[in-house]
Amino acid sequence: MEIITRLRGAIGDAFVLTAPADTAKWARDWAGEYTSDPIAVLRPADTAQVAAVMAIAHETGTPVVPVGGNTGLNGGAVANGALQVSLDRLNQITSIDPAGRTATVGAGVILSSLHDAVADHDLIFPLTFGARGSAMIGGVLSTNAGGSNVLRYGNTRDLVLGIEVVMADGRIMNLMGALHKDNSGLNLKHLMIGAEGTLGVITAAVVKLSPKPHAYATAMVAAVDLPAALEMLHRIQSATGNGVEALEYMPRSFIDGHLALHPEAREPFDAPYDVNILIEVGAMSPVTDLLEDALGQMLEDGLIYDAVIAQNEAQRREMWARREAAAEIGYAKTPFVDADIAVPLAAVQTWEAAMQARLAAIDPTATDTIVAHLGDGNIHYSAFPSRDDPVLKDQIKQAVEEEVQKLRGSFSAEHGVGISKLSTMKRRKDPVALAAMRAIKQALDPKGILNPGKMYPD
Repeated sequence: MEIITRLRGAIGDAFVLTAPADTAKWARDWAGEYTSDPIAVLRPADTAQVAAVMAIAHETGTPVVPVGGNTGLNGGAVANGALQVSLDRLNQITSIDPAGRTATVGAGVILSSLHDAVADHDLIFPLTFGARGSAMIGGVLSTNAGGSNVLRYGNTRDLVLGIEVVMADGRIMNLMGALHKDNSGLNLKHLMIGAEGTLGVITAAVVKLSPKPHAYATAMVAAVDLPAALEMLHRIQSATGNGVEALEYMPRSFIDGHLALHPEAREPFDAPYDVNILIEVGAMSPVTDLLEDALGQMLEDGLIYDAVIAQNEAQRREMWARREAAAEIGYAKTPFVDADIAVPLAAVQTWEAAMQARLAAIDPTATDTIVAHLGDGNIHYSAFPSRDDPVLKDQIKQAVEEEVQKLRGSFSAEHGVGISKLSTMKRRKDPVALAAMRAIKQALDPKGILNPGKMYPD
């Protein structure tokens, strides 16, 4: 109770929550797979209060787990026997600089709120994904989130110019410059982004903005195979000056899963196809004719079977609604084994075929589905084994890892490591790299209080 009393003095009684009814909002992740039983949920109002919390936690050796919108899928915000620090009150958009094309934001700003705010200046913060209505900037940075527009704009690391971080002992590291070039030593900004709150608590950021495209051309395309879909990407990139913002792959199993969950939805084409691609181009002037011409030529060349181009915003939204149901589809059945992997672009089809063969050998009655950011090689894979057997599920997980490793891919593309990938980290991460990670963790958090039990396998 002594630490609770000190914390109440630091951030106010009303913002130190201990009753289960008050902490329930943070006790369960989006998928319901992980639950938390924290000592307390803390809701500091600003960076100074976060620093005060960390100073008390460091002095007492109390674990601290930062949490944003709690939309993670790998248990990165689980807080059992720890202080769970919510950044939701650090929700100010401090400034928007249209000339410099930057925004300064608190860690608690919801991603869609930032989208709306910069849209008033005819700008975009191009990071986007299905959970944008609840995901917060702090969590987005902590996991180096990806999303649908990585092909054109890059991952979160590519979209951040500066950050502010509260260190394990409560000191504040101010790296809030809006500089595009800064070679004044180690890139500590990039070290903190993607560290999942294990090296410091990100409290604010300066993010890069881009001009808002005035026109979109969006289409569903039935490709002959994935190499043909990549050929389509290259041709349309050439025709539009690298204007392709998204290239999303949905196989037949994904379409079937979507229709099963949403019987009111429509098939993307008049006939069913195995390789269904969502492609979107963004530009400052209309590009629908360019997209139509390129797809028409590909139809003549025998690379695609069919294409449907959105004729209005409602049709565009319908196409994206299908793709953004991915998490719902991937978690629709139990038991399941999920994976978030990356392979070279040209190897997506190779990995998919190899994994289907491996799954059939391990569990002949199991089913699976994938959805992929084909333009950057990121595959979201869900297998549905025939029984809820931990040994069987681990066999499937290891098969996923092995097929990824054969292609020199990554077992963690954009969702982070958290708890769920600790065993994979231990098996697959280069041991020298793991040793370097542990050394950095020890140097910056010698008491091991920041998000313990995540990312670094014992």
